[in-house]
Formats: sequence, C-alpha cells, structure tokens
Amino acid sequence: MNTTVTQQNADPAELQKFSELAHRWWDAESEFKPLHQINPLRLDWIDQNVGLAGKRVIDIGCGGGILAESMAARGAQVTGVDLSDKALGVARLHLFESNLTVDYRKISAEDIAAAEPESFDVVTCMEMLEHVPDPASTVAAAARLAKPGGSVFFSTLNRNPKSYLFAVIGAEYILRMLPRGTHEYARFIKPSELSRFARDAGLEVEEVIGMTYNPITKVYALGRNTDVNYLVRCRKPA
Repeated sequence: MNTTVTQQNADPAELQKFSELAHRWWDAESEFKPLHQINPLRLDWIDQNVGLAGKRVIDIGCGGGILAESMAARGAQVTGVDLSDKALGVARLHLFESNLTVDYRKISAEDIAAAEPESFDVVTCMEMLEHVPDPASTVAAAARLAKPGGSVFFSTLNRNPKSYLFAVIGAEYILRMLPRGTHEYARFIKPSELSRFARDAGLEVEEVIGMTYNPITKVYALGRNTDVNYLVRCRKPA
C-alpha cells in the first residue's frame, strides 16, 4: 500500500483543526452533529443516482468515515483517503463497532490518482474542497480516479453574503452548530467555479442541487436553493 505523500494539497492548520476533534467524530451530539444529520440525505442522493451496491467507491477526505461506512453498508467496496492520522485512526477503530469493511489509507487525492487512475466507479469528495489550498487540483484528481463512465460527487459551500451570514455567523456564532473557525469564507466556492473546475478536468456536470437547513424544524433538505450548501454530480465521459 502506497502511503507516500508527494503532492500535499493540504493546509496544516486545517489538518490540525480536525485532528484535534477526531476523537469526537462518531459522537452524533458533538461538533460533527451536522455531518451526522446530513449524511442520510447525501447518501440517498448518491445511491439513487449510481446504485452503490457492488460499486468500487473512493471517498476523498473521508475523515472519521461517516460517509465511507454508510456507503459500505449499502454494499459498495469503499476506499477512504485522508491526510489526518487521528481521523483515520478513529475511522479504523469504528469498523470494529460497525463490522463493516473500508480500506482506509493516508494518501493525498493527487497521489492515489497518479497510482490508481480510472479505478473507481464512484468518487465522492464531500465538505472537503473548502478546506484545501487548491480545490481545482482535488477536482482534477477526483476526475482521474473515476473510470470512464463513472460518477463524481462533490459538496461544498457557496461564496456570497448569505452563505457568510448562514454558514459562518449563524452556524458558528449564533446557533453554535460548529466550532468557531471551522470555515474560512474566502475559501468558499461558487457553483460556477466548481463547475468550471470539473469541466477543466474533463468531467460533465449533470446536476447542481442545493441543501438547506431549517433552524426551527432542524431538518435538512435537498432542493433548488444553492445559496449556501450545494452538491454537484458529474460524469466522466465513457
């Protein structure tokens, strides 16, 4: 297994931030509560579009494994990659509780794309692009990892005054759903920018869908509103 990191498209401060919280990754009432809440929604969306059972899947920036494990539970053969030792340690430990199988590796998206191009039916990169210095590089790596005809899924945060108000001021300071400093507004990515990254990487953008949160009902939903959180589904031409 190749764990040599030669292309580290990562911010040490961001890695440290999530490493310090890694032991709380599977606590559904912790700082990671929003991830636990949105996971069924994004999982169903992915599964409805590709049929995860029997597919070879890679989850880029898998963290503690919330999405990776849930895709494995749907019958996918899952590889999870991340650069945080602590997050990967938590992810591997949780497999003893879930009795699922996920191949977790400490390797960058760029490096595994160079080593195993066109190896996966499905590539996911969720809530990660806004934390790396060069998101276009990650998108390009995701495209290289996908087999011809394969699907690539991204999710991130839009960049506009509303997203700053909701995702930073609202979520981090008012509702305290996330620790202060979780997000850096300047790193948010507009749907047009992410779509351009995808097209430049040779992907076809098939769907851009928004994800909204109702603070009164505390329910997340997918819909047309991409002002704050949004997801993108792409396909690599056969």
